[in-house]
Amino acid sequence: MNLVIDSGNTRFKVATFTGAKLEEKYSFLSKEELKDYLKHHIFNHAIASSVSLDGNEIASWIKASNKFLLTHLLPLPIQIKYKTPETLGVDRIAAACGAIDIFPSKDSLVIDSGTCITYDFVDRMKNYKGGAISPGIEMRFEALHTFTERLPLVTKVGDSQLTGNSTETSIRSGVLNGVIAEMDGIINNYKELYPDLGVVLCGGDSLFFENKLKPTIFAAPDLVLSGLNRILLHNAVL
Repeated sequence: MNLVIDSGNTRFKVATFTGAKLEEKYSFLSKEELKDYLKHHIFNHAIASSVSLDGNEIASWIKASNKFLLTHLLPLPIQIKYKTPETLGVDRIAAACGAIDIFPSKDSLVIDSGTCITYDFVDRMKNYKGGAISPGIEMRFEALHTFTERLPLVTKVGDSQLTGNSTETSIRSGVLNGVIAEMDGIINNYKELYPDLGVVLCGGDSLFFENKLKPTIFAAPDLVLSGLNRILLHNAVL
Protein backbone atom coordinates (compact mmCIF):
# COMPACT_ATOMS: atom_id res chain seq x y z
CA MET A 1 0.00 0.00 0.00
CA ASN A 2 1.27 3.45 -0.95
CA LEU A 3 0.52 6.74 0.82
CA VAL A 4 0.12 10.28 -0.50
CA ILE A 5 -0.34 13.39 1.63
CA ASP A 6 -1.50 16.76 0.35
CA SER A 7 -1.01 19.42 3.02
CA GLY A 8 -3.06 22.43 1.94
CA ASN A 9 -3.92 25.79 3.46
CA THR A 10 -6.83 24.51 5.54
CA ARG A 11 -6.55 20.72 5.89
CA PHE A 12 -4.51 17.60 5.28
CA LYS A 13 -5.80 15.31 2.53
CA VAL A 14 -4.51 11.75 2.68
CA ALA A 15 -5.04 8.77 0.37
CA THR A 16 -3.80 5.21 0.04
CA PHE A 17 -3.25 3.54 -3.32
CA THR A 18 -2.56 0.07 -4.64
CA GLY A 19 -0.73 0.77 -7.87
CA ALA A 20 -2.87 3.39 -9.63
CA LYS A 21 -6.04 2.43 -7.75
CA LEU A 22 -7.23 4.77 -5.00
CA GLU A 23 -8.23 2.65 -2.01
CA GLU A 24 -9.14 5.07 0.79
CA LYS A 25 -8.96 8.79 1.43
CA TYR A 26 -9.12 10.89 4.58
CA SER A 27 -9.22 14.54 5.55
CA PHE A 28 -7.68 15.89 8.75
CA LEU A 29 -8.04 19.40 10.14
CA SER A 30 -4.98 19.34 12.41
CA LYS A 31 -1.49 17.91 12.31
CA GLU A 32 -2.23 16.06 15.56
CA GLU A 33 -4.99 14.09 13.79
CA LEU A 34 -2.63 13.35 10.91
CA LYS A 35 0.19 12.24 13.22
CA ASP A 36 -2.18 9.95 15.11
CA TYR A 37 -3.24 8.29 11.84
CA LEU A 38 0.35 7.88 10.62
CA LYS A 39 1.69 6.34 13.81
CA HIS A 40 -0.68 3.37 13.35
CA HIS A 41 0.29 2.57 9.73
CA ILE A 42 3.30 1.41 7.74
CA PHE A 43 3.52 1.86 3.97
CA ASN A 44 5.63 0.58 1.09
CA HIS A 45 6.12 3.97 -0.54
CA ALA A 46 4.97 7.46 0.42
CA ILE A 47 5.06 11.02 -0.88
CA ALA A 48 4.22 14.27 0.89
CA SER A 49 3.31 17.60 -0.68
CA SER A 50 2.85 20.76 1.37
CA VAL A 51 2.00 24.38 0.69
CA SER A 52 1.70 25.18 4.40
CA LEU A 53 3.81 23.19 6.86
CA ASP A 54 7.44 22.21 6.33
CA GLY A 55 7.21 19.14 4.12
CA ASN A 56 10.23 17.57 5.81
CA GLU A 57 8.38 17.67 9.11
CA ILE A 58 5.43 15.82 7.61
CA ALA A 59 7.75 13.26 5.98
CA SER A 60 9.36 12.58 9.36
CA TRP A 61 6.02 11.30 10.71
CA ILE A 62 5.65 8.70 7.95
CA LYS A 63 6.74 5.08 8.34
CA ALA A 64 7.55 3.76 4.86
CA SER A 65 10.28 1.87 3.02
CA ASN A 66 10.69 4.79 0.58
CA LYS A 67 9.65 8.37 1.29
CA PHE A 68 9.64 11.31 -1.11
CA LEU A 69 8.98 15.01 -0.66
CA LEU A 70 7.51 16.77 -3.67
CA THR A 71 9.57 19.70 -4.94
CA HIS A 72 10.29 20.92 -8.46
CA LEU A 73 13.62 19.04 -8.23
CA LEU A 74 12.01 15.61 -7.82
CA PRO A 75 11.92 13.55 -11.07
CA LEU A 76 8.49 14.11 -12.61
CA PRO A 77 6.43 12.59 -15.45
CA ILE A 78 6.17 16.10 -16.92
CA GLN A 79 8.78 18.67 -17.93
CA ILE A 80 8.59 21.95 -16.01
CA LYS A 81 8.99 24.91 -18.38
CA TYR A 82 8.06 27.51 -15.76
CA LYS A 83 10.44 30.49 -15.58
CA THR A 84 10.70 30.28 -11.76
CA PRO A 85 10.12 26.60 -10.89
CA GLU A 86 11.30 27.14 -7.32
CA THR A 87 8.24 29.37 -6.73
CA LEU A 88 5.75 26.96 -8.30
CA GLY A 89 3.21 25.55 -5.85
CA VAL A 90 3.64 21.81 -5.41
CA ASP A 91 -0.13 21.33 -5.52
CA ARG A 92 -0.10 22.81 -9.02
CA ILE A 93 2.64 20.35 -10.03
CA ALA A 94 0.66 17.41 -8.64
CA ALA A 95 -2.55 18.48 -10.40
CA ALA A 96 -0.71 18.80 -13.71
CA CYS A 97 0.70 15.29 -13.29
CA GLY A 98 -2.79 13.98 -12.60
CA ALA A 99 -4.10 15.61 -15.77
CA ILE A 100 -1.72 13.72 -18.06
CA ASP A 101 -3.33 10.45 -16.98
CA ILE A 102 -6.79 11.79 -17.88
CA PHE A 103 -5.67 13.34 -21.19
CA PRO A 104 -2.45 11.47 -22.08
CA SER A 105 -2.28 12.71 -25.68
CA LYS A 106 -4.01 16.08 -25.41
CA ASP A 107 -3.20 19.62 -24.41
CA SER A 108 -4.85 20.07 -21.04
CA LEU A 109 -5.93 22.86 -18.71
CA VAL A 110 -6.36 22.19 -14.99
CA ILE A 111 -8.65 24.50 -13.01
CA ASP A 112 -8.26 24.07 -9.26
CA SER A 113 -10.87 26.02 -7.30
CA GLY A 114 -9.82 26.23 -3.67
CA THR A 115 -8.36 28.99 -1.49
CA CYS A 116 -7.12 30.41 -4.78
CA ILE A 117 -8.28 29.53 -8.27
CA THR A 118 -5.36 28.28 -10.31
CA TYR A 119 -5.16 27.57 -14.03
CA ASP A 120 -2.37 25.25 -15.20
CA PHE A 121 -1.58 24.34 -18.80
CA VAL A 122 0.21 21.17 -19.91
CA ASP A 123 0.77 20.61 -23.63
CA ARG A 124 0.37 17.26 -25.39
CA MET A 125 4.13 16.67 -25.14
CA LYS A 126 3.78 16.76 -21.33
CA ASN A 127 5.45 20.14 -20.96
CA TYR A 128 4.10 22.21 -18.08
CA LYS A 129 3.99 25.80 -19.34
CA GLY A 130 2.41 27.70 -16.41
CA GLY A 131 -0.98 29.36 -16.07
CA ALA A 132 -2.71 31.87 -13.83
CA ILE A 133 -3.69 32.48 -10.21
CA SER A 134 -6.74 34.43 -9.06
CA PRO A 135 -8.61 34.83 -5.75
CA GLY A 136 -10.84 31.96 -4.66
CA ILE A 137 -14.51 32.30 -3.71
CA GLU A 138 -14.01 32.81 0.02
CA MET A 139 -11.20 35.29 -0.62
CA ARG A 140 -13.48 37.37 -2.83
CA PHE A 141 -16.28 37.45 -0.28
CA GLU A 142 -13.79 38.36 2.45
CA ALA A 143 -12.22 41.13 0.36
CA LEU A 144 -15.57 42.80 -0.33
CA HIS A 145 -16.32 42.83 3.40
CA THR A 146 -12.84 43.83 4.59
CA PHE A 147 -12.09 46.61 2.14
CA THR A 148 -15.46 48.40 2.35
CA GLU A 149 -17.25 50.10 5.21
CA ARG A 150 -20.73 48.65 4.87
CA LEU A 151 -20.76 45.51 2.76
CA PRO A 152 -21.56 42.39 4.85
CA LEU A 153 -19.62 39.14 4.83
CA VAL A 154 -21.65 36.83 2.59
CA THR A 155 -21.33 33.06 2.22
CA LYS A 156 -21.45 31.10 -1.02
CA VAL A 157 -24.55 29.17 0.10
CA GLY A 158 -27.77 30.69 -1.17
CA ASP A 159 -29.38 32.32 -4.18
CA SER A 160 -26.90 33.30 -6.89
CA GLN A 161 -29.37 34.63 -9.46
CA LEU A 162 -27.89 36.86 -12.14
CA THR A 163 -29.72 39.98 -10.92
CA GLY A 164 -29.40 40.26 -7.16
CA ASN A 165 -32.37 41.91 -5.43
CA SER A 166 -30.60 42.69 -2.15
CA THR A 167 -27.07 43.54 -1.06
CA GLU A 168 -26.47 39.92 -0.04
CA THR A 169 -27.73 38.40 -3.28
CA SER A 170 -25.94 41.08 -5.33
CA ILE A 171 -22.64 40.19 -3.68
CA ARG A 172 -23.25 36.47 -4.17
CA SER A 173 -24.17 37.04 -7.79
CA GLY A 174 -21.08 39.15 -8.39
CA VAL A 175 -18.72 36.62 -6.84
CA LEU A 176 -20.16 33.32 -8.09
CA ASN A 177 -21.29 34.45 -11.54
CA GLY A 178 -18.08 36.45 -11.85
CA VAL A 179 -16.00 33.34 -11.24
CA ILE A 180 -18.05 31.36 -13.78
CA ALA A 181 -17.52 34.10 -16.37
CA GLU A 182 -13.80 34.16 -15.58
CA MET A 183 -13.47 30.40 -15.98
CA ASP A 184 -15.51 30.33 -19.20
CA GLY A 185 -13.43 33.17 -20.62
CA ILE A 186 -10.08 31.58 -19.82
CA ILE A 187 -11.18 28.19 -21.17
CA ASN A 188 -12.38 29.80 -24.40
CA ASN A 189 -9.11 31.73 -24.76
CA TYR A 190 -7.14 28.49 -24.47
CA LYS A 191 -9.47 26.67 -26.87
CA GLU A 192 -8.80 29.31 -29.51
CA LEU A 193 -5.13 28.35 -29.31
CA TYR A 194 -5.61 24.62 -28.65
CA PRO A 195 -8.95 23.47 -30.17
CA ASP A 196 -8.64 19.89 -28.85
CA LEU A 197 -8.01 21.11 -25.29
CA GLY A 198 -9.04 18.85 -22.41
CA VAL A 199 -10.24 20.69 -19.28
CA VAL A 200 -10.05 19.21 -15.79
CA LEU A 201 -11.81 20.79 -12.80
CA CYS A 202 -10.82 20.01 -9.23
CA GLY A 203 -10.65 21.63 -5.80
CA GLY A 204 -12.96 22.10 -2.86
CA ASP A 205 -15.28 24.54 -4.65
CA SER A 206 -15.45 22.63 -7.93
CA LEU A 207 -18.98 21.36 -7.20
CA PHE A 208 -20.26 24.94 -7.52
CA PHE A 209 -19.07 25.16 -11.11
CA GLU A 210 -18.96 21.78 -12.83
CA ASN A 211 -22.56 22.04 -14.14
CA LYS A 212 -22.45 25.78 -14.83
CA LEU A 213 -19.46 26.10 -17.16
CA LYS A 214 -20.26 26.25 -20.88
CA PRO A 215 -17.39 24.13 -22.29
CA THR A 216 -17.26 20.38 -21.64
CA ILE A 217 -15.07 19.66 -18.64
CA PHE A 218 -13.89 16.59 -16.72
CA ALA A 219 -14.54 16.86 -12.99
CA ALA A 220 -11.81 15.14 -10.95
CA PRO A 221 -12.12 16.02 -7.25
CA ASP A 222 -9.16 13.76 -6.34
CA LEU A 223 -6.86 15.07 -9.06
CA VAL A 224 -4.09 16.30 -6.74
CA LEU A 225 -4.07 13.01 -4.82
CA SER A 226 -3.98 11.00 -8.06
CA GLY A 227 -1.24 13.25 -9.39
CA LEU A 228 0.83 12.71 -6.26
CA ASN A 229 0.45 8.97 -6.69
CA ARG A 230 1.52 9.32 -10.34
CA ILE A 231 4.69 11.09 -9.18
CA LEU A 232 5.24 8.49 -6.48
CA LEU A 233 5.03 5.61 -8.98
CA HIS A 234 7.36 7.48 -11.32
CA ASN A 235 9.99 7.67 -8.58
CA ALA A 236 9.39 4.31 -6.88
CA VAL A 237 10.27 2.41 -10.08
CA LEU A 238 13.32 4.48 -11.06
